[in-house]
Amino acid sequence: MARRDLAWVPTGAWLTPGYAEWTPPAQLRDVVSCLWAAVVPERSEGPEGADRVSLVLPDACSDLIWEQGIGGYVAGPDTGPVRIVTKAGTVIVGVRLRPAAGGQALGLPLSEVRDQRVPLAELLPSAAKRLPATMDPAAAATHALDIVGGRFAGGAPDRAVAHAAALLRDPAAHAQAVAVDVGLSERQLRRRCQAAVGYGPKTLQRVLRFQRFVRMLDAAAEAGPPDLAEAAARVGYADQAHLTRECAALSGLTPVALARVRGSA
Repeated sequence: MARRDLAWVPTGAWLTPGYAEWTPPAQLRDVVSCLWAAVVPERSEGPEGADRVSLVLPDACSDLIWEQGIGGYVAGPDTGPVRIVTKAGTVIVGVRLRPAAGGQALGLPLSEVRDQRVPLAELLPSAAKRLPATMDPAAAATHALDIVGGRFAGGAPDRAVAHAAALLRDPAAHAQAVAVDVGLSERQLRRRCQAAVGYGPKTLQRVLRFQRFVRMLDAAAEAGPPDLAEAAARVGYADQAHLTRECAALSGLTPVALARVRGSA
């Protein structure tokens, strides 16, 4: 992929403090959710120049990440909250892979890196050499996209699992019926989800439903926390208590506390 394919990314974005996402090139949109960058200012850059603590929530995705001074590594799919401390002066670039794409992109069952951060050199040594710790962030973004694109040169990710993931966005869907719809047995669907997504269809459905709630919180950030009973019904939880239990399991926080955290992000 030529550098010109990143022309839509604003000039200087790789060094602009904060977090930003961009839509991937058209040819990778079936496998890449977004290209992203996170930049924490140096300590000398005023009061914002301090280590940053962020809460990463399960989103059914995995990420190919490059960090300045460290190089490439992989963030496997999470099944619970992860608190990450990013030191001042850190520049990070990531390619977020769609749920059905991670296993093929890394060439192994994604369940093997579930809830882990693994050096790229341990998984794809040749790819790790293309993401050295000292390279320019914009070049790292280009190379990371190239690496992902190369892994899919022979075809798209598991179409049955991709279709299943789309169907499982409906909180009322049942794994058995989804398996029938995509032409697999329930056992085959579970095995292929473990390989492509990192966990089975029921966990995938839980995470996708939770992400609907997170997006609802983000959309209503300025208006304050939504009515939780109404939110539970809209998102697909049985009741408010169900929402509260799932929010605690997947974020480590109550819904009100998570709304506060998302509103201040």
